[in-house]
Amino acid sequence: MDWEEKNSEEAAETPETGEEPEEGLGPEEEIETAAQREAREKREEEERQAKARKRRLIPPFVMLLAGAVVSITMRILAYDLQTMLIVLLCVLLGFYFVGRILQIMLDRFEQQIEEAHMEEGEVIEKEPEE
Repeated sequence: MDWEEKNSEEAAETPETGEEPEEGLGPEEEIETAAQREAREKREEEERQAKARKRRLIPPFVMLLAGAVVSITMRILAYDLQTMLIVLLCVLLGFYFVGRILQIMLDRFEQQIEEAHMEEGEVIEKEPEE
């Protein structure tokens, strides 16, 4: 094949609308359809809800762990029952709030990370003009 035949074939393959073919869009980079986008968004929402359910367990776990440590320590040190219960109640309440603050901080961190990902990967789609 000589040079003129190659050029005539390339000209035939190029659309005559005056637009250049988009480079970089291969079969692996196909545009996402509405159904695929909805399925992806639904899957991401389910993942966020699963993380939220796991994070909801943080305050009770921290509270009970601290309560167990304090109970065992006070039992070994032979505190009387009334003092032990008052101290244990204060420790449980205090560590519940500590766990709740930790949960809120983790929620905010995740929200900031999601916002950063949305800003990086956000593509603004324009409405077709009629």
